[in-house]
Amino acid sequence: MMSVLLLVIPLLGAVVVALAPTRRARWIALATSGVVFLVSIGLAFQFEHWSDGGFSAPVGMPWLEVIGVDLQLRADAVSMVLVLLTTLIMPLCVAGSFTAITHRIKEYYAWLLVIQTAMTGVFLARDLIFFYICFEFTLVPMFFLIAIYGGSERSRASIKFFLFTFTGSMITLAGLLYVAWQYAMAKGVDGQLAWSFDIEQLTVFTATGLNPGQQAWILLALMAGFAVKVPLFPVHTWLPLAHTEAPTAGSVILAAILLKLGTYGLYRFVLPMVPDAVIEYAPFIATLSIIGILYAALVCWVQTDVKKLVAYSSVSHLGFCVLGLFALNPMGLQGSVLYMINHGLSTGALFFLVGMMYERYHTRDMRAVSGLAQKMPVWSFFMVFFVLSSVGLPGLNGFVSEFLCLIAAFTATATVDTQTEGLLEIYPGVLGPWYAAFAALGMIFAAMYLLIMVGRIVFGPLKEPNDHADDAEHAAPALPADLTWREITVLVPLAVLCVVIGFKPGIVTDAIEQPIESVLAEYPRKVSRLTRTAEAPAEDPALRLAVAGGEVAGGR
Repeated sequence: MMSVLLLVIPLLGAVVVALAPTRRARWIALATSGVVFLVSIGLAFQFEHWSDGGFSAPVGMPWLEVIGVDLQLRADAVSMVLVLLTTLIMPLCVAGSFTAITHRIKEYYAWLLVIQTAMTGVFLARDLIFFYICFEFTLVPMFFLIAIYGGSERSRASIKFFLFTFTGSMITLAGLLYVAWQYAMAKGVDGQLAWSFDIEQLTVFTATGLNPGQQAWILLALMAGFAVKVPLFPVHTWLPLAHTEAPTAGSVILAAILLKLGTYGLYRFVLPMVPDAVIEYAPFIATLSIIGILYAALVCWVQTDVKKLVAYSSVSHLGFCVLGLFALNPMGLQGSVLYMINHGLSTGALFFLVGMMYERYHTRDMRAVSGLAQKMPVWSFFMVFFVLSSVGLPGLNGFVSEFLCLIAAFTATATVDTQTEGLLEIYPGVLGPWYAAFAALGMIFAAMYLLIMVGRIVFGPLKEPNDHADDAEHAAPALPADLTWREITVLVPLAVLCVVIGFKPGIVTDAIEQPIESVLAEYPRKVSRLTRTAEAPAEDPALRLAVAGGEVAGGR
């Protein structure tokens, strides 16, 4: 029942905000998103499958019974941690917008609550149609948030965002409907189609009942929507513009949650649904992710707009997330899911900080400001802290996830033997050391461009724009030179989580271990057969033992 409340409360809150007096809209939105966060905490404490990888009991109702469509909500551990991230970020976005948004206030906060419902629905949906409705509906509120409250190029940014993501999503819908049609024909009796849109049933059917050629076309369709949302090179070009032109909360939502709908789609649909095609094309997808890591990092290096730099860094960082997924081993998937959380915390905080600077100086140009540590010491502390988190400083959250993704890619051609209850488990992959080596360059580049940015705007002689208030289309109230208590309250929870996860990543990785094992269930057997065929003679006794172990592990 609590999962239903996570969707209903924000929608009702959006209606109340739209009808309430303008002066109360902010506080109603903050109270609503705060209540949703508390409900998600309650749901997390009630969740009984943190250790076994199972799903919670289904909650929902029949909708279009004639074609098997239900409004069904269920969560596993991976879904739960992403729901918690969503419900944490949203009240911070509301609180962080109090002084930034000065026109069409009710509409703004109503859209924030609507997009919260849609994003939460993506992570909880276990019916294909309901998943797609929520996945696609996130475009509407974000389009209006950018188009109405964005910067000088907001019109172009919002249209480009909508066209890219909508086009990719339509292709993905076609692929998912093809899967449902194949299932209906295969399970039908006496010429009657047996429709079902249950994600679990369709995943098992596609993985075991469709040939590699069919899976390859389905992979292409799924990647069209999910790769754009990540975004993966070369379909990433909408993101820097949307990030840069969006209002601060819009940029935070994009970085912290909306991009994770793409990586979540890869994890939830692509990996378990089309294993044969994934094994075939994983090297190509991993190569695209590495190109994105390096290309976006080099673009960051020459930026003078701080917000655009952080925007391009998202393209680079999420390349590591995709690389970890397509390493096809448990370490890679653990690192990737952890990266989804860590990127949301660190990069979301950086967008908050850039917005706080912009509210005071109305510029994001690194050539116009410097030495802000003298004028804004508290802001400067948080800026340095979250930059160190983003570059992967050991002891902070970013290090663990990047390290896991790189090690997973490095060992993805090796046979990793572990003894578990007397059974040999084998998790070979199709990548290897060179993939990790080139991706690791992205960590070096990230340290360079982020530390150069900090050196320019935080340290050195104090330099401020001559006219702070000149280009604000809707001037915000005057703010103190340094952060207010409200702004500090927005940043502190993110900083605390960065430290906690940095020192105790097992809070997340242990919880998601079992769901990841189930997603990878088919891969040990399939990849070991591929390895046997391509790399060694079948009569080799040691190889026969390894392959046999892989089949035992994969078929448990």
